[in-house]
Amino acid sequence: MSAISQSAATALNLVTSADAVLWTIVARSLSVSATACALACGAGVVLGAWLGVARFAGRDGVLTVLNTLLAVPSVVVGLGVYLLLSRTGPLGGLGWLFSFKAMVLAQALLVLPVATALTRQVVEDAERVHGEQLRSLGAGTLLRALLIAWDERYALLTVLIAAFGRAVSEVGAVMIVGGNIDGFTRVMTTAIALETSKGDLPLALGLGLVLLAVVLLLNVLIAVLRRWRQRVDGAAIGGMAVAA
Repeated sequence: MSAISQSAATALNLVTSADAVLWTIVARSLSVSATACALACGAGVVLGAWLGVARFAGRDGVLTVLNTLLAVPSVVVGLGVYLLLSRTGPLGGLGWLFSFKAMVLAQALLVLPVATALTRQVVEDAERVHGEQLRSLGAGTLLRALLIAWDERYALLTVLIAAFGRAVSEVGAVMIVGGNIDGFTRVMTTAIALETSKGDLPLALGLGLVLLAVVLLLNVLIAVLRRWRQRVDGAAIGGMAVAA
């Protein structure tokens, strides 16, 4: 227990003393995940909103594929991106393999199904309530999707936060396409795996503490947004009742 306690104390000191190696890895990890989340959620929210409103032949099949993509292991996504970006792959000419861009692409592909599926559910639920009114006003499918998405923007903020949590905690895909190169593509999750295998527990524990703090903060933000939205909706309903 003394060795574990000493490692934990050293890890806490690395975090609080602004250790350059640790915080460089943290900054790189957050940068990769934030960029991937922004790209994937931008496309996922639009696509998910459209799927929540549109009705077409084969929609059930599309949703089945989308739900299947939610369960695809990250290493499989990493392998697919690796094959695309390898020198013999169709995108090999970009020279992205083992780079920041490759990790962003891998995480974006992982986050895209999450953002799309969650947005689709939020918009579809809201469309059952407001869709008929919007259709009566002549709004087409895409316009209804965008209007409902905007109306549910606070709920969709929780989708963005959940997507970022999925990205920042990912390890398999970025390990494959990034190569875990020190000073270039090493992020929190890959560094924890490496340092643990090397027996450098203080750095691994320090990074683990920061990663846990990030995930905890995301969950707190989701809870705060949900409660704030409930209060806003409650106040709006109360105001309508008084006016009536």
